[in-house]
Amino acid sequence: MPLLSVEGATTGYGEMRVLDDVSLRVDAGEIVSIVGPNGAGKSTVMRLVFGLLRPWHGRVMYDGADISGWSPDRIVRRGVCLVPQVDNVFPSLSVEENLEMGAFVLKGSLRERKARVFELFPRLAERRHQRAGKMSGGERQMVAMGRALMLDPKLLLLDEPSAGLAPFLVDTIFKRVKEVNEGGVSILMVEQNARKSLALADRGYVLATGRNQVDGAGRELLSDPEVARLYLGG
Repeated sequence: MPLLSVEGATTGYGEMRVLDDVSLRVDAGEIVSIVGPNGAGKSTVMRLVFGLLRPWHGRVMYDGADISGWSPDRIVRRGVCLVPQVDNVFPSLSVEENLEMGAFVLKGSLRERKARVFELFPRLAERRHQRAGKMSGGERQMVAMGRALMLDPKLLLLDEPSAGLAPFLVDTIFKRVKEVNEGGVSILMVEQNARKSLALADRGYVLATGRNQVDGAGRELLSDPEVARLYLGG
């Protein structure tokens, strides 16, 4: 049984249909990447899974339960965390306070959880008292990922984790994504850098105009000349 499956999902905003009969799955321990051109519906998939949109048709299954239409806070409590592309930190709070906000549903000491995040992101340990709004884009992305990891999720949703980052920071973020996955967290990732994300992913899905176009092992999609020509820029 997959950890997550989106089954024939159609949804959108108001009367505008964005996704049309989209299906995908994430098995336990996998990194799965969704790629495709701008406007393909990639981020809409993430909003659907996280409960920010309801399916008009189809359903979302997670860990054996139909979570279609569940509220985001209920989904979080079941072990799913989202790192959005923008507005993903509390800018007036310190790094440490941001991490603590990520564990808002937990009781008791957070010391061990913070220690694990600081081990994964040493830069955050160095700047634990700095306001997140004063940090670079790459550092803020680390704060956002760290805050999500404070809940020890089973599934981490990453929406464009490398967006707007300098090339050397992109490599750093992808290394951390791999380390998080190796620590036992399954990952569903939407990413503008299709080549890097497919190289990292166990499996990938190509969306275009709100529909499934191609899917398969990440590296197989990378080596497919037709996929490269149509969706990866040649």
